Amino acid sequence: MRTAIPLLLPCLFGGLLWAGSASAGLVPPTGYYHKVDVRAEKKAGEKAEKLATQACPSAPKPYTGKLEFRSKYEGSDKARATLNTKAEKAFRDETQDITQLERGVSKMVTQYMRTGDTQQLDCGLQWMGEWAQAGALLSSDFNHTGMSMRKWALGTLSSSYLRLKYSESQPLASRQQQATLIEGWFAKLADQVVQDWGDLPLKKVNNHSYWAAWSVMATSVVLDRRDLFDWSVQQFRTAAAQVDTDGYLPNELKRRQRALAYHNYALPPLVMIAAFAQANGVDLRGENHEALKRLAERVIEGVEDQDDFDKKAGQDQDMDDLKIKNKYAWLEPYCTLYACSDDFRARKRAMEPFNSFRLGGAVTQVFESADAKKDAKKKDG
Repeated sequence: MRTAIPLLLPCLFGGLLWAGSASAGLVPPTGYYHKVDVRAEKKAGEKAEKLATQACPSAPKPYTGKLEFRSKYEGSDKARATLNTKAEKAFRDETQDITQLERGVSKMVTQYMRTGDTQQLDCGLQWMGEWAQAGALLSSDFNHTGMSMRKWALGTLSSSYLRLKYSESQPLASRQQQATLIEGWFAKLADQVVQDWGDLPLKKVNNHSYWAAWSVMATSVVLDRRDLFDWSVQQFRTAAAQVDTDGYLPNELKRRQRALAYHNYALPPLVMIAAFAQANGVDLRGENHEALKRLAERVIEGVEDQDDFDKKAGQDQDMDDLKIKNKYAWLEPYCTLYACSDDFRARKRAMEPFNSFRLGGAVTQVFESADAKKDAKKKDG
């Protein structure tokens, strides 16, 4: 069990009130300003009417207990790559309320952004508000799996909430009391995530740290917290420094048969951090001689031919996870950062639309306009 060090600094509440898309300070990429088309609900006909009249389902019970959960790799060796099915079931059972909150809120926000159905909007805010009111996920008693759940949940919720806060439709303008409550909770969670994942020895810095940094980056923009933004950027730089000259992450190679899958799993948070940093005038693409690009190219090459990864990791690669299209949602923001190769772009187009609840939901909707502009510019050129 790991016990948290008490927070040394109080949560900063400046900027917690809804500020709208025109506020100064930190901003998300331009796709987050998407305006909800309220006419879409009318066009949806009977289906939309049914959605609009549905009662909000009860929120999952706020999780306020100890964040101590079994790992699905329990009993595995140092590679942490052999699945323990009994432990995984126990983990799923213990964390089902947290996962239900994540998936539910992401789905509701996505539905609202697509249809203008305010029932979905209010239900999503209600769920988050209940967990905020209860002070959920803030236990100071946790193990590695528990603090992982905390940062994953924060990343999911903050990145979904961003779509509401920065939409040109300004759905939070008339819901400031709820916004203040939710954002205050996000602030406490983010400060705790920094405590959880800061100052780790390099041998322990891996994809978990990158996902923690993404959750903090999303929250930094929600709250306009430059300290959180800077911490996330520093975590990115640490990650970039880990990428070797051939595009491998040594700490992910340790995962043996899952090495390629975990290299790919490291990309979504890193690419999202780079996209958010770029929106705020910080260009991370050149870090460690374009480490992010090197990593992405190595992964796609590995997906096409696993031989190099097999040799590097010392075991044939397990490709099951890599058959799931949303595992490649990172391609969407990546192709707004770089002039994607024809192979990258073709792969992306073939799998769209991407929807990843831990990246805020409809990733393609958020980034497609920026990518389309790059396409048009490329054709004009």
